[in-house]
Amino acid sequence: MGEWQGRTAVITGGGRGFGKAFAEALCARGAHAVLVDLDGQAGEQAAAELALRQLSAQALQGDVADEARMAEVMELAAARNGGIDLLINNAGLHSDEYGQPTRILGLAKIRRLFDVNVMGTVTCTLAAIPHMQGRAGANVVNIASMAAHLCGSAYGVSKLAVSGLTITFASELGGEGIRVNAISPGMIMTETIKAELPPATMDFVRRGQALKTDGAETDIVAAMLYRSGNGARFVTGETLRVTGGMGAGI
Repeated sequence: MGEWQGRTAVITGGGRGFGKAFAEALCARGAHAVLVDLDGQAGEQAAAELALRQLSAQALQGDVADEARMAEVMELAAARNGGIDLLINNAGLHSDEYGQPTRILGLAKIRRLFDVNVMGTVTCTLAAIPHMQGRAGANVVNIASMAAHLCGSAYGVSKLAVSGLTITFASELGGEGIRVNAISPGMIMTETIKAELPPATMDFVRRGQALKTDGAETDIVAAMLYRSGNGARFVTGETLRVTGGMGAGI
């Protein structure tokens, strides 16, 4: 528990999926988790579930692409322990809906996709930096995607931009001791993926994996704990693929 005791983690998209799982893992290790979600009810429910286990969490509603609101969110998050130690840029538009060809998505959805996945990462990182400065071990973890390495969709390009921003922010913030890394999940069998991804797409991905087993949410949580922890103190600007070897040669 020692590494995370008394530290503050801000997790966007914290109301469900990876974000909720990240919060559970960090809180169980002594952190205070701030769950930021556009769906305020989902965030409140996740925080309440953690509170029932005597874990420290709070929910804040907001759109990650809203510059003014994210500035407020980071101020509120930092108030608990005097700063922010970890920012996880997890909020994103994804699933089969946003994996469609650009001509099917249309301009409105593509704009929203990039507003959330790309500009949301920029907005939240810039808002958090003033509260991370001077905090030993402070770092940012961005959530990219296996699709970033395939670039077969606008969604994939948005996540490629997240990987690129990881390098940019790592270069800019390294002098202040703030690390910035990314995790690139492959097909992880969350409830959302099971419900939304067509069986044909699942079969295609499985055939491309070197490991003939399904990825689990715990695999991404383990990657997050490594990337954000002291064990990765000399790692920055890197994107860790957790894909079962899908597209390993790309």
